[in-house]
Amino acid sequence: MIDLVIVNWNSGDLIYSCVNSINDNGIKYVKQIIVVDNGSSDGSETLIEDFPKVLLIRNNTNLGFGKSCNIGAKHAKSEFILFLNPDTVIYPGTIERVIKYMLDPKQEKVGITGIQLLDVDGNISRHSSEFPNSLHYIGRALGLHKIFYYFDHIMTDWNHMETRQVDHVIGAFFFVRNSLFKKLNGFDERFFVYLEDVDFSYRAKKLGWLTHYYAGAQSMHIAGGTSNKVKARRLFYSLRSRILYCYKHFSYIQATFILLAILFFEPFPRILQAIYQGSYKSLKDIFYGFLLLWFWLPSWIFKIKVNYIKSDIS
Repeated sequence: MIDLVIVNWNSGDLIYSCVNSINDNGIKYVKQIIVVDNGSSDGSETLIEDFPKVLLIRNNTNLGFGKSCNIGAKHAKSEFILFLNPDTVIYPGTIERVIKYMLDPKQEKVGITGIQLLDVDGNISRHSSEFPNSLHYIGRALGLHKIFYYFDHIMTDWNHMETRQVDHVIGAFFFVRNSLFKKLNGFDERFFVYLEDVDFSYRAKKLGWLTHYYAGAQSMHIAGGTSNKVKARRLFYSLRSRILYCYKHFSYIQATFILLAILFFEPFPRILQAIYQGSYKSLKDIFYGFLLLWFWLPSWIFKIKVNYIKSDIS
């Protein structure tokens, strides 16, 4: 048996399709479907409250993905937790096959598993990744990852057709041993959204746990999902999480160099791409996303200084 945790925020009919697919294609392997709603205003949370085995937790506001997952996971009692995006659809046999794979004694050191994700056209998503390093993030800030695979930590050069060990699998279908989740105290809640799953995988790896991509099970994933509705804010959270990740896992000099590259170089390749695409909306989103980042920076820097002073005194 497993427990599922789904974080919902204004996902409309997507959350219904997701929970309905679980109900049709694997409910007998599920102890609970824990849906954490982050103050949705579209009434989407009401679409699933009458499904069997659904535990609906209502937050008054959007607490972020990582924190909401932690809230949901506190109610999980099974050996495994599946963190699932509301823009996914489970296929027949998906849950059963992943459980069987993880229960195989050969996989006893596998703490995290992802599966083959298909887009709405049936194409296999190339979502697995290496752990990002400073070169990856410099390349991303300069737009080089669009030209050279070497500058991107996403494994887009691999067709995702076979099962293998990887550094990280996307959090849209994130199958985790509950004991490992507790050992790591869940996701780092400083990441509001984006990279909290990468950070989790990295910390798991440091404890000796492995992550596997399992090609023997499939699910559909509508990439972007509800975040497509707020692209400017999505850009802000993505940039902010990248900065937080760098200062957590890289040296101070490397992290600062990447921060400067993000602030003073990254807007330009993004703007050029928007102009090439003829998208005025994208230009507005880029401007607003970076404006939010600049407004956030002073409070974050002040918080770092305060924490430094406190630790120095103690």
